[in-house]
Amino acid sequence: MKAFVFPGQGAQFPGMGKALYEENPQAKALFEQANEILGFRITDIMFDGTVEELKETKVTQPAIFLHSVILAKTTPDFAPDMVAGHSLGEFSALVANGTLAFEDGLKLVYQRALAMQEACEINPSTMAAILGLADEKVEEICAGITDEIVVPANYNCPGQLVISGSNKGIKIACEKMIEAGAKRALPLPVGGAFHSPLMEPAREKLQKAIEATEFSNPICPVYQNVSTTAVSDVAEIKSNLIAQLTAPVKWTQSVQNMAKDGATEFLECGPGKVLQGLVKKIHPEAEVSGL
Repeated sequence: MKAFVFPGQGAQFPGMGKALYEENPQAKALFEQANEILGFRITDIMFDGTVEELKETKVTQPAIFLHSVILAKTTPDFAPDMVAGHSLGEFSALVANGTLAFEDGLKLVYQRALAMQEACEINPSTMAAILGLADEKVEEICAGITDEIVVPANYNCPGQLVISGSNKGIKIACEKMIEAGAKRALPLPVGGAFHSPLMEPAREKLQKAIEATEFSNPICPVYQNVSTTAVSDVAEIKSNLIAQLTAPVKWTQSVQNMAKDGATEFLECGPGKVLQGLVKKIHPEAEVSGL
């Protein structure tokens, strides 16, 4: 069985999607439609922008979404048995499996990016990657810091868990993680504490937008970050998507469940190869490739 997986923030690179735009008329039309919907030429930044310009949340999120979704839409015989996306990638997955229309997905992603940017400005905060420490130990240390917000945010693969929280909380947590035996505790170059309670203002805004958007029955199940199991029910997909901004991304568990349900081939659809590496660490027997 084929599982298509879609990357999140961090997969962007200058020149992303350019070959697709130049070589495929259908892709070009979709990119131009996106420029119109967004009200600015995101393609100019994707194809010719600097690393810095691409790193801005309001550019990064729609750029990765567009590259991923347009790649899926222009792949002949695109027929997934199941889909999943890492954080932002969940929106790409939901367009790929027919739950969301292309333009609705893009509008939601752009609203999500703006709401997250705003939440970051309200609460200056950050994230850090903890390497080489058991998930349970990371959870225990986070739970022990009670005067600051620090939570597990991304369960990326065994031995790699990203934490999220206030600047002070992350600093304290990193010191404690190293003391507990972590190989590394690396602060990440992000604008805020994604997938933590500090994203509550963004979640409230996005909830309104999601509730006002039409969702259709999917062609195959999605394994969502919040639930980690196969979901095809539209109401459930919506509520998981709303919860996603303040809840952890359980990627390890999602991939394990996809494998348990019969996925033997994982195809990463979008820029970069981050998910291919993570899937290999979570499920070494899987056949892993990119589109």
